[in-house]
Amino acid sequence: MAFNSMTFLFAFLPFLLLVYFLARGRGLRNGVLVLASLIFYAAGGTTALLALIASIIGNYGLGLGIEAARARSARSARLVLSVGVLANVGLLGYFKYSGFVIGTLIRAFGLEIQVPSVVALTGVSFFTFLGISYLVDIYRERALAARNPLDAGLYIADFATLLAGPIVRWEDFAPQVRDRQESVPTFAEGAERFIIGLGKKAILAGGLAALNADVFAVRIGALSVLDAWLGAIAYTLQIYFDFSGYSDMAIGLGLMFGIRLPENFRWPYVATSITDFWRRWHMSLSRWFRDYVYIPLGGSRVGNVRLVLNLFIVWGLTGLWHGAAWVFVAWGLYYGALLVVEKLVLGARIERIWRPMRHGAVLVAVIVGWVIFSAPGVYAALDRLQVMFGLAGAPLTGPRTIFYLVEYRFDLLVGIILSMPVGAWVAQRLERAGSSAIGTIARTVRPVGFALVFALSIAFLVSTSYQPFIYFKF
Repeated sequence: MAFNSMTFLFAFLPFLLLVYFLARGRGLRNGVLVLASLIFYAAGGTTALLALIASIIGNYGLGLGIEAARARSARSARLVLSVGVLANVGLLGYFKYSGFVIGTLIRAFGLEIQVPSVVALTGVSFFTFLGISYLVDIYRERALAARNPLDAGLYIADFATLLAGPIVRWEDFAPQVRDRQESVPTFAEGAERFIIGLGKKAILAGGLAALNADVFAVRIGALSVLDAWLGAIAYTLQIYFDFSGYSDMAIGLGLMFGIRLPENFRWPYVATSITDFWRRWHMSLSRWFRDYVYIPLGGSRVGNVRLVLNLFIVWGLTGLWHGAAWVFVAWGLYYGALLVVEKLVLGARIERIWRPMRHGAVLVAVIVGWVIFSAPGVYAALDRLQVMFGLAGAPLTGPRTIFYLVEYRFDLLVGIILSMPVGAWVAQRLERAGSSAIGTIARTVRPVGFALVFALSIAFLVSTSYQPFIYFKF
């Protein structure tokens, strides 16, 4: 079930809100959310549901085991933690990577073994990372283990974050399990945030997805340089509105139930360095790898050789986390290489480069990254990049170029404008208007504006074929 489906919008969510707010007591409301989350995830099949329940029960028991083992010795606690981390990694590895690993071994060594048919679980990368965070935060004494299995279940299985994040740490989520407060202003804030996300997905991402699909449906040898760039730019905008839209919807849903989730995006396409970009894009994943992988490896407080190794380990794993394919590993290592250059070659000198030039260089680097990320394979990515940079003998423009620019002009123009903090700037100015005439008009029109975005989003969803969120496959 997806947030942009009619079933979710007009059946699941309204019914859940009714039952939740009729329930009395924090324990009962948590139980309603856990049950609803399991029903929500059951749309993925019995295997998916059983794997999620096993993750909840296993991590709940291991969390209590870490605290009990700590009373005996730190070594015992580390042993239980190691078992728990390996169990979560094993669950992720089996359902996501077993076919990839065996297929790679078959091709590398000519083995005659059958590739296992394993059902891919939507969201497995997310809830296994939550399980690891749960255990590590308990081990580090950042938060206590849940005494009630429903509390652990709410953290790991919360339907708002289950399929595509944001990835919230247990130390940040734990205080909200029992002590959160629902209120009308918070609910209204959540509803507005949800509508913003729905608009991003339904209105903006859809048209951009069509442009990208149109461009790369053409035989690569028939594309012009500008065609290939238009397709790449369309995907760059599409994935931003698609994924940040999902995050907005998830954060909005959390607020409706009194839960504050971490921000996941902060205008990434205005970044002036690759480091800055990853502080703005999928922020919860970047923090997860920083806290649970990069810093334990020694972070940047090591020699240059070790720093390079740490960066490539983290970014190789980041790429592999996104998908069981070498093209994702290549994408991760590409960013690892860019960060090595930025940290060890450019260093502090990067701040002395003219800001627009830095911004332009980052945008080109990010667009190239999305070409690798979206390609069906490494060779396909190289073919696309050769066309984009004029290395394949392609003409600068072609008969389709004008068609793409005219047909998708509004999608591209609005997408580019709204990928920058224009809306936030306008909102700040209106807020500063206070009780002035402009401020009064803005507050009056605001509900109408959100109602219009919601209505337009539904119209787009009804009139177009169903498109799942890009990050569902991760």
